[in-house]
Amino acid sequence: MAKALLITGTVGAGKTSVADAVGDVLAGRRVPNAVIDVDWLRRAWPPPPSDPFHGRLTLRNLRPVAANHLEAGAERLVLAGVVESRAERDAYEEALGVPLEVCRLHVELPEVRRRLEARHAVDPEGLEWHLNRSGELASILEAARVEDFVVDGSNGLPSQVAARVLESWAS
Repeated sequence: MAKALLITGTVGAGKTSVADAVGDVLAGRRVPNAVIDVDWLRRAWPPPPSDPFHGRLTLRNLRPVAANHLEAGAERLVLAGVVESRAERDAYEEALGVPLEVCRLHVELPEVRRRLEARHAVDPEGLEWHLNRSGELASILEAARVEDFVVDGSNGLPSQVAARVLESWAS
């Protein structure tokens, strides 16, 4: 039976890198899978004022993308993205059409800051926005508790963090 894993966390937590690594591990185990970076499903400008992160567009795009991967034989869908509420989590599961588990990567904010400074070394405006958002989002995710399990993503290569994720997820 097909199922999905959403890796969530604040900006700079390593969601995309870890999702890619989880997909690689699954492929190494010969488990048919697809990795979906949710940010690419929502990347459009400008967003409507009532939906600044393009949540509705994300779900509209996720439905056919997930269905296409499942139809092509994927047994595991691995997503990287931010889910801030139970209602949003439920909407993702409905859009995916398969059972969804959520892993929250926890990374201490000083480490997030270090990662963001490296990522945005030549983008001071982007760095400022991401630094402000990182603490805000970490608090939102901590309070919302949409995850099924939490994995420490503060240290180690993405492949090492992915191994910890897969230990907690019955893939």
